[in-house]
Parts: sequence; C-alpha cells; structure tokens
Amino acid sequence: MQLKLDALDAHLARPLAPLYVITSDEHLLALEAADKIRKTARAQGLTEREVLVVERSFKWGELLAANQSQSLFGDRKLIELRIPTGKPGKDGGQALQDYVKALSPDNVTLISLPKLDWATQKAAWVGALQQAGVYIDIPLIERTQLPAWIGQRLAAQRQSADRQSIDFIADRVEGNLLAAHQEIQKLALLHPEGKLSFEQIQDAVLNVARYDVFKLNEAMLAGDTARLVRMIEGLKGEGEALPLVLWAMAEEIRTLLKLKSGMTQGRPVGALLKEYRIWGPRERLMEPALRRLKLSTLQQALQEASQIDKMVKGLRAKDFAGDPWDALLQLGLKVAG
Repeated sequence: MQLKLDALDAHLARPLAPLYVITSDEHLLALEAADKIRKTARAQGLTEREVLVVERSFKWGELLAANQSQSLFGDRKLIELRIPTGKPGKDGGQALQDYVKALSPDNVTLISLPKLDWATQKAAWVGALQQAGVYIDIPLIERTQLPAWIGQRLAAQRQSADRQSIDFIADRVEGNLLAAHQEIQKLALLHPEGKLSFEQIQDAVLNVARYDVFKLNEAMLAGDTARLVRMIEGLKGEGEALPLVLWAMAEEIRTLLKLKSGMTQGRPVGALLKEYRIWGPRERLMEPALRRLKLSTLQQALQEASQIDKMVKGLRAKDFAGDPWDALLQLGLKVAG
C-alpha cells in the first residue's frame, strides 16, 4: 500500500499495520514520519523496541530472530530495520521477501531506506515490501516548493510572514531542510504568535545554506540569475572543487545542445526528453529553457567551457584571463540568459 506523507496522520488514527517502509533522502521528513509511527506504537501498547542496522557484519538471521522472539513480559514489540545504503544485497533481498511472508501479528516492523534509484525500485524485494506493508516514499522538497513549506511550518506554530521574508529564509537555508526547521523553531522562541516582520526574520535567520553542485542546472534552466550567482559564490566559499562544478555545468550545456540540435531537425521535445532520460523537475524546466536559448548560444557556451577547463589546468585560454570562478559565473549567466 502506497501512502503519501500528508496522509500519515489520518492513517495513524487507526490500529497500526504490521509493516511500514519509509524511503527518502529528505532526512528531516523521514525522521518525523518515523517518530510519529514510534509514538503511535507506544500509545497502542508496543512498549518494547528493537533496532537493527544493516552494516557489513549484519546477519539477516537477526531480523528473523527479532520477529520470532518474545519479550520476557510478553509485550508487543516495534522492530526497526535500518538499511542506510538501500542495498541489502542478494541474501538481504531474499531475507526481506521471506520476512514479509511471516509477519508476526504481535509486532510492528519499521524499515528505513534512503531514496531508491530507478533500478532498485524494480527489485523483487521492494515489490514485496510494497505489497505487504504501508510504503511511504517521501520526495525531496525542491527549491520551488521551499517557500510554501516554510509558510506551512510557520503557520503550524501560529506565525506568518510576507513573501519577501519567506523568500529570504528560503535563500538562507537552501539544500538544508533540517536547518530550515531549526531556524523556524528559533523564530517561535524569539517572537510571539502573529505576523513576523522582515527585520525580525533577518536578525534571527542565519545563512546555513548547503549548495549542491548538481542543483546548478536548475538555476541555469530556470533563468534564475540571482540564485545562480548565490550558488556559485556559495560553492566557492565552501571549497567545492572547481573541476567538478565546471563538469556539472558543461554536462548540462552539452545536453541542452543535443536537445536543441534535435529540435532544429524537427523532432518533438517530448521524444527527445524521453530519449535522454530527463524527467522530474528538470523535465519541467528544460522545455522553456530550450525555447529561450539559441543553438549558437549553446555552441558558444560549450566552447567557453572548454577554455575554462584550460584555465583550471593552468593553461593559457583564448579570450579568458583572471579568476576561473569568475569565468564560470559568466558562463552560467550566458545560459541562464
């Protein structure tokens, strides 16, 4: 049974199912969901808790033993299985399939996984978990969704702010949802219920963003120059490897160039996106960017990326001099338009 995160509270008002699976890379939301299940388990009489972590030395027989063993006092038990890698291996996959066929009515099992890649999602053990239990796949909070999420969290503590203030918070906590949660909680401690002013938020919220080099493409595709500048400066300040940033940017330019070339040959955008396996938020951003960008602009951008690569390697680059980070920023701005 697939269950969306926003339906979890209503679901937990009923007796617990024997199996829950949480899969996500959004650690704060996964932790909160697991905490809700733990709290409900205690309220429903599952007073004992056993935690198993799948590491190199883990024996899958421990999971079967935990399900079969009874508490000294006969209490019902919550069994937590954490698979940090999301890769149980061949033996683990088979053990999980066997396990869900013999779930004990006296126990509740909670399995925690990271976000599974496309190939792993097709594995037999994942299908078995989905069929036997309540499967909660929590997606990442994308940058475009962050202001709404912040507004909801403020409302939950009976506070509010205008869009400028919420955008300010979003800019300062990008890529760090746990920090966003902490900053919002700080506002509840510092200020009473009601509407917060921009000055109150500005004074309280720290710059705790964690910039992801692989999110640069979102800023370029969306034409969000302010975010692009902020991200490149942040990556530079965090000591990110310049070759990695250049590679990520050049790969996106190369993909854009392939797609644009296909469009000039009369091929439909949808078919091209499918061919190059582009989906999700990136897919939604790609088509407007392709309409905005000229083929000649992308060809020139790729040539500039090659020149910046020479700068990074200490070689003389045609038409480029100075700081390669500055050249990289100008390259990103060219694509962002």
